[in-house]
Amino acid sequence: MIVTSFVVAGLAWAHVAHALPQVTGVTSTATPTGPPQGAVTTDVLAPAIPDLPPGPDASSYPRDGTLHAPEPAPYTPAGGLGQNGSEPNYQVKSDFDFESMALGLYQEWIELDLFRYGLVRFTAAEFDAAGLNAEDRTLIEFMAQQEVGHATLLTNMLGEKAPVPCTYTYPFTTVREFVDFVQKLTRWGESGVYGFLEHMDSRESATLLLQSITTEARQQMIFRQFDGLFPMPVWFEVGIPQSWAWTLLAPFVASCPANQTRLAWQNFPTLNVVNEPNPVRTDPNATGFNEPITSIPLTAACRESCNPAITHNRNIPLSYPGKVVYLAWEPPGQTVGPDQSYVTSTSAGAPAFVAWVSQLNVTYSPLTCTSNGTGTTIQPDVSVYAGDPAINGTMFVAITDTDLNLTPFNLSKINPHVVAGPALYQAG
Repeated sequence: MIVTSFVVAGLAWAHVAHALPQVTGVTSTATPTGPPQGAVTTDVLAPAIPDLPPGPDASSYPRDGTLHAPEPAPYTPAGGLGQNGSEPNYQVKSDFDFESMALGLYQEWIELDLFRYGLVRFTAAEFDAAGLNAEDRTLIEFMAQQEVGHATLLTNMLGEKAPVPCTYTYPFTTVREFVDFVQKLTRWGESGVYGFLEHMDSRESATLLLQSITTEARQQMIFRQFDGLFPMPVWFEVGIPQSWAWTLLAPFVASCPANQTRLAWQNFPTLNVVNEPNPVRTDPNATGFNEPITSIPLTAACRESCNPAITHNRNIPLSYPGKVVYLAWEPPGQTVGPDQSYVTSTSAGAPAFVAWVSQLNVTYSPLTCTSNGTGTTIQPDVSVYAGDPAINGTMFVAITDTDLNLTPFNLSKINPHVVAGPALYQAG
């Protein structure tokens, strides 16, 4: 194999670091080969990040539109990070950076495998019957090529211990189910990066990762279009904590090589939206419990109104304020992830609320427990700004023990209060 490389500020870049992974498409979970190891850990200094007020200078800058300090160079206002002239170094700089980027690489590897697997799992005739022609399939093939670049980028920033490809298990049997799964998987992949990007110590690495994840945002929108959904029904895209992304991703990683780099993030107990809106139904709110999206009678299926298209305006929304949402969740202590080697856990108290995490908002609704591990809630009626319903798009719900006031920058403080979840909720 020919490997070409160049060096940027001490970081060697290899266009191809190893042979590209073959399509796997495992369809059953792996058999455990020993006791679960769980997440990697070291000395833990406190049970949670403390609650502190804003710093003393947090609001000291006078927002009056004038300059308040000498400019370090012409046309260069004072301030900013990474603006002192130091040559950039694109390596991770902390455990937080490494573990966050490693999670991102796990995500890139499954996306690469998933795009390739979908193209070989289904025939051209099956794609055509689902409304996706040869040009659409070429676009999916190009997305796989994009993932090669993304995986190479992250591998080089992480170094020799970067995670490598695994084998995967997928929950679809039809083209339409494949498309729906991809638009959901890319949703949590994109949101998972937004959640940690601005907290990274390596601003240089964050810059390159941003240029990668904006490409993934386009992939997610395209698969929404393939799924017959309105391509971008929100004003802002949501970010989620790393442990939320890992909780959603881990069940689909069947097995990894024995020397695989393990992750430090938590796996929460699985949460399931029992009456998840079905985008294939003419009336998504008639969705049955635990209904696969393509298992409905032809008379109940939408056709022209939800076929692949640039956009659709549906007469009946996928969800609505006041909808009764049925939920079911597992107890902690379940094995999950590659080789069933991680264990779900929670430090939360009794389940009391459902957190709706979308756009800029964390909104809570009361949870009514109907039995041990099941309950209902009412979809809230809330907006980010006037004209922008907060509960929309492909978003996230979790069960919590309290209704903690949080914002996008400190959302990870919700983790000690998560009873189960997140789950994806197809609100729009």
